[in-house]
Amino acid sequence: MSERKPRIAVDMDEVIADPLSKFISLYNRDYGIPLDLQILPGNEMYHHVPENIKMKLWDYINEKGFFRDLAVLPDSVEVLKQLQEKYDIFIVSAAMEFPNSLQDKYEWLAEHFPFIGWQNIIFCGHKIVNVDILIDDRIKNFVDFDGRKLLFSSPHNMLLTGYERVNNWKEVGEKLL
Repeated sequence: MSERKPRIAVDMDEVIADPLSKFISLYNRDYGIPLDLQILPGNEMYHHVPENIKMKLWDYINEKGFFRDLAVLPDSVEVLKQLQEKYDIFIVSAAMEFPNSLQDKYEWLAEHFPFIGWQNIIFCGHKIVNVDILIDDRIKNFVDFDGRKLLFSSPHNMLLTGYERVNNWKEVGEKLL
């Protein structure tokens, strides 16, 4: 019997998909107030909008269609294709937090990552997965995970230390290929 390939779980939002640019675009459209694309390290998007409209960001993310047309993060498609030769790749998203996102995320993945089959897509709440490596931008998903943790850089996590960090997909490839 052959030995199984090592398994990698890859988060979607802020790892392979770019919701931040969409937030900024929608906010600028609706409020006509420029929102800088440069989010300060350690801050979330809602730290950069006026107090009285912070909840609008949650409205956006809960709208059907929000996740369907997100930009793909640079080099993610190419590197994941290469990684798939050496690893079993799973896309793991805490999509249950935003139930309207389920179909959008599935269709987005089918369009941009058709080489990852539906059997390797996990929409969940808590990311309790049996994999060897987890690539995520949220350290809460590393709690109780015993494998190798790769923290994918995003503005909100730039002040965190003590994690193996990857800043982009080229770095992921350098570490894992």
